[in-house]
This record gives sequence, structure tokens and C-alpha cells, in this order.
Amino acid sequence: MIKLTFCLVRLPHLTREAFQDYWFNHHAPLVAHHAQTLQIRRYVQLHSLPPETSQGLRASRAAPEEFDGVAELWFDSLEALAANSERPEAREAGRILLEDERTFIDLPKSPLWWGEERTIVG
Repeated sequence: MIKLTFCLVRLPHLTREAFQDYWFNHHAPLVAHHAQTLQIRRYVQLHSLPPETSQGLRASRAAPEEFDGVAELWFDSLEALAANSERPEAREAGRILLEDERTFIDLPKSPLWWGEERTIVG
């Protein structure tokens, strides 16, 4: 399994609450609608808690500002992802999701990467 991890920073005009509400109530159903076309096997959203919740933890590590949320998406393989780029319906689904992401995510400030999970505990 290949996993996409996407650390989300909201657009400046949105509050954290408005961002998370839109992400969960509008964008998540859009992802679910296109999941089969894009061969998404699992999709999880991690919503950050109020900033003061993590303030002490971040300070103890001199950590940067937190993200507003993290999206995790699982796919079967890199080959399956490459196959998506060859399928017009998958390219269109990806375009629709990206178009929606531009309405609430500050994309240049939101890192994302492909990885492979290695479970240590659990």
C-alpha cells in the first residue's frame, strides 16, 4: 500500500473552524464520490485541535506552527497511481478535487508526499 500524506494549511480568509467544516462537510463527500475512479482505498482526515492544546508540546520542541489538518489517502501501488494518469475519468476526477482544494487550502503552504507505512506498534 502507498499512502499520500497531505498537511493542510487553510487559506488566510478562513477560520480554522470554517476550514475544517468545509473540508469535512463538502470536500470529504467529493473525495468519497470519486474514490472508486481514483482507486482510493482509504481516506482519513485528522482535524487539529485548538492551537492552545498543542502550544506546550510545540514549545518544548521549538516546533513550527501546526497544520489545520492532515489528509491521509491509501492506494494499492505506485503502478495503480501511474495508471490513473492514463485514464481520462481519473484525470477529470483529480481535476475536480484540485479545483475544490483551491477554494479552502493554501496549497503552496501545504506539503504532501507519497510514503509507505511501517508499523512499529499496533
